[in-house]
Amino acid sequence: MPRLWDVPVHDSTRVRDARVAAEQAAALAGLDERRTATSALVATELATNLLKHAAGGQVLIDVVAPSVLADGRSEAALVQVTAVDHGPGIPDVSAALGDGFTTTRSLGAGLGTCARLADDFDLHSVPGRGTVVVARVGPVPDGPAAGVRAGGVNVPFGGAEYSGDAWAWVRAGDLVTLMMADGLGHGPEAARASTAAVAAMREAAHVTPGEALRRIDSALTGTRGAAVAVAQVDTRTGVLRFAGVGNIGARLCEGGTWRHLVSRPGIVGTHRPTTLREEEAVWADDRVLVLHSDGLPSRWAPTSETCRTTTDPAVTAAVTIRDASSSARPVRDDTAVAVLAPVPPDGP
Repeated sequence: MPRLWDVPVHDSTRVRDARVAAEQAAALAGLDERRTATSALVATELATNLLKHAAGGQVLIDVVAPSVLADGRSEAALVQVTAVDHGPGIPDVSAALGDGFTTTRSLGAGLGTCARLADDFDLHSVPGRGTVVVARVGPVPDGPAAGVRAGGVNVPFGGAEYSGDAWAWVRAGDLVTLMMADGLGHGPEAARASTAAVAAMREAAHVTPGEALRRIDSALTGTRGAAVAVAQVDTRTGVLRFAGVGNIGARLCEGGTWRHLVSRPGIVGTHRPTTLREEEAVWADDRVLVLHSDGLPSRWAPTSETCRTTTDPAVTAAVTIRDASSSARPVRDDTAVAVLAPVPPDGP
């Protein structure tokens, strides 16, 4: 089961916790000494920023796939460090990304260093609403991209080490597939189910969403089961195909308008429907797909910002989780959001 690190940063002792978590994640990802040190430095800088300039926040550390996949099976693993806050925001993002920038009123110090050292970096900030920063450290596979990128954020319930939610994405030629799984309940047994779903998906990159669900169903036999959704983009024909079982939310933005993609009732691994209907939609350069577990509040609705194709998908996922939760609506389950979006014309 993949480990997750959820570090609330509200005093100076947690800065060290963020650094240690990044080092542990780097070891899990198999990063070399240089990239391990970079991961630790990025986590330290972002945690320090939260404490000094945003009155605290949250650092999430995960081991993820690259945001853009080369053709064929890829085992590349990166450390993803996500910093989330409800602080004052950054009035001038360009200035904040300059090395040495600092202010006592907004998050800024160290962002330029993080952007320069990380292999992937993006942020979203709105004055008065807060900032989300995502930095990834690790090797990016060589080879032509498929014109589609993906990213996600996974927050374990109650600060646990493992989440019952999991997401993965794979590529086989022109086919790019994103999967979200939510193991029944939460805790280690839920995590075993969702981890089995990820392993099965990695072996099914070349098949349709319906067939992928059938294979995942077989892989989850003997587990407590999971809700699973599979969305596949054929980048050659511009067609999106979707199939899901259970309560994974799926929203597709088409030219600024959101539509639901509908899953069938059931539980993959225990009570899968006999027939699996695949829904089709057009995929184009203005499309954004969001998959999420039921950790998001039922009243959550995407905004126009969620449909921005120029934002890193993991940033979009983190902003979604941050803005959908509040102290008045505490999270009662693991929460994962994964986003599929086109690669911007100027690259990721």
